[in-house]
Amino acid sequence: MAYIQCGRNALRQIIKDTNVQNHDRLMQPLLYACQGVRYRKLEVILTTSIEKLGKAGDTVKVAPGYFRNHLMPKLLAVPNIDKFAYLIREQRKIYQPEEEEVQVVTKNVEDKTKEYEKAANRLVNARLVLRRLIDIEKFRARATKDDPIELRTPVTKDELITEVARQLCVQIEPENLHLPTPLLTFGEFDVPLRLPKSIPLPEGRVHWTLQVKIRGK
Repeated sequence: MAYIQCGRNALRQIIKDTNVQNHDRLMQPLLYACQGVRYRKLEVILTTSIEKLGKAGDTVKVAPGYFRNHLMPKLLAVPNIDKFAYLIREQRKIYQPEEEEVQVVTKNVEDKTKEYEKAANRLVNARLVLRRLIDIEKFRARATKDDPIELRTPVTKDELITEVARQLCVQIEPENLHLPTPLLTFGEFDVPLRLPKSIPLPEGRVHWTLQVKIRGK
C-alpha cells in the first residue's frame, strides 16, 4: 500500500508542476495512460449494418465495453486489424456482389388495352359455377316441383368477385359487376358486366355478360 500511495503522490506532483493547458495535458503520454481504457475508443469493423452506428464493412469507433459485451459475442463487429479487414473485404466480394441496375419496363396504353380485352373475353367465354345448400323448409313448402329452389344463403356481389378471381384468375372491381339484388335460387344467370367502352365486343354480342351457374352441394 505504501508503494501505491507513493506512486499516487508522485503523479499528483507531476500534474501540479506541469505548466500546460488542460487540453495539452491530456496529450502527454503519462497522463493519457493514467486515464485508463475506460475513456478510449476502439476501432472496429462492422460485419452487419447497425442502426445509428454504420453499415456492414464500415470502420467505426466504439467503447471497449460495448464491443466486448454486445458486438463481439454476437459477431456484429471485429477488431480493425489487417487480418480481419482482409477477411471482411473478401467476404463482401463473395456474398454481396455489386448490385445490377434493374430497368423497369413501363407498359403503354396499347399493352394495357390488350390485357383488358383478353380478360374480358375470358369472362364472356367462361362459366362461373357455385355450389350452395338449399333452404330445406322452403323446399318442402313448395307448391309444385316447378317452383325455384331457394338457397339457404344468397350469393352476393362480393362472393361473385371472389369466385371470379379464384376460378377465372381475373381481377374485377365491384363497379364492373351489375347485380342490384343477390341471387336467391338455383339455376343459370347472365350477370351484366360494365367494362370500358374501349374494349370491343365479340361478334354476335350486344353487351358483356358473365354466366353464373348455382347448383347444390
